[in-house]
Amino acid sequence: MLVRFWGTRGSLPKPGPDTIRYGGNTSCIEVRSSAGTLLVLDCGSGAHGLGRALTESPQQPVKGHLLISHTHWDHIQGIPFFTPLFVPDNEWDIYAPNSLNQSIRETLAGQMQYTYFPVTIDALGAKIQYHDLVEGTFQVDDITIVTQYLHHPALTLGYRIEVDGQCVVYSCDHEPFPRAGGSTELNEQDLMHVEFLRDADLVIHDAQYTEEEYPIKVGWGHSTAEYAVDVCTAANVRQLALTHHDPMRDDDAVDQIVSAMRNRISEAKTPLQIFAAAEGQKVELKTSGKTRKRSPVEFSAVTEVKSALAKYTILLGPTSAETAKIIAAAATAENVGLLQSKNIDIALDSLQKRPSLIIVDKHQSADDALKLGLQAKEAGSQAPIVVISHDDDDSAKLFRFKTERIVWPFSVEYARTRLRAFILRTTCRWVRAQLPDDEEERLTALKELAILDTEPEERFDHITRLAAETLDAPVALVSLVDRDRQWFKSCMGTDIREAPRDMAFCAHAILENDVLIVPDTFNDPRFADNPMVTGESRVRFYAGCPLRLPDGKIMGTLCLIDTRPREFDDKQLAQLRALAKLAEKELIAVRNDAA
Repeated sequence: MLVRFWGTRGSLPKPGPDTIRYGGNTSCIEVRSSAGTLLVLDCGSGAHGLGRALTESPQQPVKGHLLISHTHWDHIQGIPFFTPLFVPDNEWDIYAPNSLNQSIRETLAGQMQYTYFPVTIDALGAKIQYHDLVEGTFQVDDITIVTQYLHHPALTLGYRIEVDGQCVVYSCDHEPFPRAGGSTELNEQDLMHVEFLRDADLVIHDAQYTEEEYPIKVGWGHSTAEYAVDVCTAANVRQLALTHHDPMRDDDAVDQIVSAMRNRISEAKTPLQIFAAAEGQKVELKTSGKTRKRSPVEFSAVTEVKSALAKYTILLGPTSAETAKIIAAAATAENVGLLQSKNIDIALDSLQKRPSLIIVDKHQSADDALKLGLQAKEAGSQAPIVVISHDDDDSAKLFRFKTERIVWPFSVEYARTRLRAFILRTTCRWVRAQLPDDEEERLTALKELAILDTEPEERFDHITRLAAETLDAPVALVSLVDRDRQWFKSCMGTDIREAPRDMAFCAHAILENDVLIVPDTFNDPRFADNPMVTGESRVRFYAGCPLRLPDGKIMGTLCLIDTRPREFDDKQLAQLRALAKLAEKELIAVRNDAA
């Protein structure tokens, strides 16, 4: 794998006599696999030089893949000057973080509007396909790419690139996560970043500031060189390229930082090799026959999220007027619903509306925050809980069930970015089922059965008991899908009598003509982030057979749930269908009794 740096400056292009050695152009990096697959990481002003080189190359037409970390100007300002995008026979795929309410094409078109630029995005003559990304994995020819959100005021992705037995991680722009006052230890969020870098052969990491400069730059979205060294050391990285050099830093100052960082690791006796990325510099990682250990669970980074966002609602617990104003502005900007609570009683009542995300303010009232969190869990809510705090203290009881933390003070822009990351993490691999075409007629038929909220009956319990025993499943249910919930007429192996329809696997099953089988929820983008999978229920396997009335209307399912991934053979499928027929007969009997 070949890595070549075309732009290494941060924030603002700064060409001149003092930046000749390390360069003054903003971020742009060329990566090529041994098979010739071309990646371009970011498209700052350095892309102009790369574009000329590609256009003058004898290898024409040019096919490439542009990976944008985020859409701040210093990472996209080279796009209107990247010549290969204007050549008709060229083919390019452009990837960037999903922005919820605007596609990457629309975002890039913004900087080329008439007001700002003489040529619109429609002038790009190459064949271009745009891809909106979330966290996950995707394939570009022979290259595997893993994405992870970074800590920056704009939604930003880091890219882990694996090919030829080698691994390069591009982590730019990224800021250390807030820590308790004076702490130098990496916290749990930093450790997630460490795992993303784990065992990389080369990490290209934001290092715009030094520890001495950082206190007045907190919240600006960039790392210190010391932090980059510390996380790479913890991750057992072989080489670290410091990049995103501050525009105020000349070549000699960059040299001083490199020297200081090398002294830092020599004292720690780590084998990490450190250098500052320079324009024109090439790094060749030799092809290796080694096989990298990959996580057995890999989600698609190109998962569609629009259907999952359709009913997304945030519940904000009691907080200060200032914090409420910021969260409200962020929610409005991201086009998601917000339930605001002036006091704890309103917040507790709002749990009945089944929010998708809960935000509690530990600093404003730790007791109210704890009460809301506990009540949410006792009510069976699987919504992630985000804690607003003024420190990094994990000692409070509240942190037993927190999902994430944001530290006050923060801006609307920061809140937007963090909310967007929370939302995408909990929706991109959790798709709510569409409604059946005959939904209203189906609900009318279900109501006419007069079966909802009735007592358990042996005639149904006998079927679920037989299903659990015959098919070796810990949980078997006769599930009826109501307007906003699924209700269980019979539940073998669980005491839960109902669950929100948004989370219901059965809401998907009633759309099928036959049995819906989900062998492993972790590998299914419809369910991987479903709270029934990630929460206490730990659902890994699902099989649901639709239960139909004679007129064809589907009332629900006979379903089986397991905490282990598994497969069903033809015999087991036939057994489930046969047991479902028995359940259908009992439903018909219920209807006849009601008549």
